Amino acid sequence: SWPQARARTDELLGAFELSEAANRSVKTYSGGMRRRIDLAASMVISPRVLFLDEPTTGLDPRSRGQVWEIVRLLVADGATVLLTTQYLDEADQLAHRICVIDHGRVIAQGTPGELKASVGTGALSLRVVDPADRSVAADVVARVLGTPVELAGDVAALAARVPDDDDAPRRAASLLPELHAAGVRVAEFSLGQPSLDEVFLALTGRRAEPDAGESPEAAVGPEASDEEVA
Repeated sequence: SWPQARARTDELLGAFELSEAANRSVKTYSGGMRRRIDLAASMVISPRVLFLDEPTTGLDPRSRGQVWEIVRLLVADGATVLLTTQYLDEADQLAHRICVIDHGRVIAQGTPGELKASVGTGALSLRVVDPADRSVAADVVARVLGTPVELAGDVAALAARVPDDDDAPRRAASLLPELHAAGVRVAEFSLGQPSLDEVFLALTGRRAEPDAGESPEAAVGPEASDEEVA
């Protein structure tokens, strides 16, 4: 009925922080506001399944975060969401299951944890005090871990995957003494789970570049969904 539709509209405008702009023409909305009104319109009938095609592309960080929260609310309300994105961190934040597509081919799929586990037990991030020492540090890391070292854009930083074998924890723990012995002063040192970007690097041999024409896509199903994305 009209009263129910009006009540639902007011509810969604409030939830999406659009009440103050409700009487304005949509053409005056910012990019983030237009994405939110698109999502709000799709929820008028409380959909059980919703397809979102790159809903945050081109948005500023604040608007992007708002869209993430909206997707989480949709899932919490019981909806199954199929979302495509070029941002692998977005897939990591929102997805229960992920399907990674490169050049039109599915190259991997699974939960975020499964995809990360497929490339090793962890990831090393290292930053040296003196950028001139980075090449020495890279040699030490490559020798101790036995894996390729990636030199980041930061001239003092490098990264490497920790191999998936029984001796890997001992070798990773020996890195700091080895670097000290080589005369390398370390500013930052961290071991953590591989990122989805590192998963993509392991699968394709290159970093994912969302702004490039040959960028990957991840089709994701958010946390509350039991659907496997194909």
